[in-house]
Order: sequence, then C-alpha cells, then structure tokens
Amino acid sequence: MSARPLLIGAVAIVAFAVGAILARGWHGPSPAPTHATEIAPPRQLPEVTLTDQDGKPLDATFFRQGWTLVFFGFTRCPDVCPTTLATLARTRAALADLPVAQQPRVLLVSVDPEHDRASLLGDYVRHYDPTFHAATGNPDAVRAVAAAFGVPYARVALGEGAYTIDHGAGVFLVAPDGIAAYSGAPHDAAVLARDYRLVLARHGQGR
Repeated sequence: MSARPLLIGAVAIVAFAVGAILARGWHGPSPAPTHATEIAPPRQLPEVTLTDQDGKPLDATFFRQGWTLVFFGFTRCPDVCPTTLATLARTRAALADLPVAQQPRVLLVSVDPEHDRASLLGDYVRHYDPTFHAATGNPDAVRAVAAAFGVPYARVALGEGAYTIDHGAGVFLVAPDGIAAYSGAPHDAAVLARDYRLVLARHGQGR
C-alpha cells in the first residue's frame, strides 16, 4: 500500500477533528441581547430586608440561589402590572426546556407596601403562575431596594383618599452575583426569553 492513501486519510482525520472542535467551541463570543441592556460586570445588590408572599424574610440570599426576573409593581395596578406578569408567565414557559437550575424565578417587589400585605401579594402573583414570588416590606426597605435597582416610583393622589402608584416598568435579569441586564417596556415574551438565554450564555463565558 502506498504512503499517499495513508497521508490522505491522516489529513481527513485531522480535518474532521478540527471541524468538530470548531463546531463545539470556537464560535467566539455569544451574541448580545437584542432588546435588553447587558450590565457587565453585574451590578452588586446591597443588603435586602423584605418579606416574601408567605410572610418569611427575603434577603440577599434569595438572589444568590439562582437567576431571577425582577419587576416592581403593585396589586391595584390597572394595566401595566397585569400585562407584565402575564408576559413573564409566558417567558417562563418558553424557558422550560432549560436545566432547572438555569430557569429563572419571577419576583414582584411591591411599591405599595402600605396596602400590599404578604398574603395579598401571594394570591395576586400566583394567579399568573403558581411559582411566582412576591415581596414587600416597610416603606424604607422598599425604597432602598428600588433605589438599588434604579426604579423610580411615586404615589399619586386621585382625590377622596384614593391614590395610584407611578413606577418604572422594566424587568431586571438578576444573576446570583448581581443585576446582569435590564429590559425596558414594552415587553414581548419571545424576545425576553431569547435575551435571557443570551445573557445567561454570555454570563457563563465571563465567569
């Protein structure tokens, strides 16, 4: 047998091996999210002193336990909050194929702590998805958390003792080590799910 077929065979094997390596790992950096704004490095969160929907303390440990989609709102919100929570439920459903540890939790932080008791929040968010979390606290604690996320909100009097709350409507993608991205309104479940996957992949590359 001549040496030429052996050489051709060796070259083919090497080419196949290189192609397999390229296919698996040499794609370069993952694409950036299309709608969300990535925060790199992630913004560190301060101490959090809130109460969850079951009346239990919710602190920074909650965020270190996995990825979380965080939204600020309130139970009497007439339109933005219901729409966003329904979108977040569809987003979670679109990410159900991810490993459990990579599937995001959803947390609503109430900006109306004077009204939104823990039990009320639990019933409210679980209407959209039984896995959703919610948090409240005293007004100072809520202000501190909102400031850490950069979320504005203000009470607006409607007359005769009634009021509403104007608030930011963005969704935050929070990694175990801090706020990794921000997605401004309006929200689309498919876009948010796609951006979440991209941020998750890019976050893994940067660690």
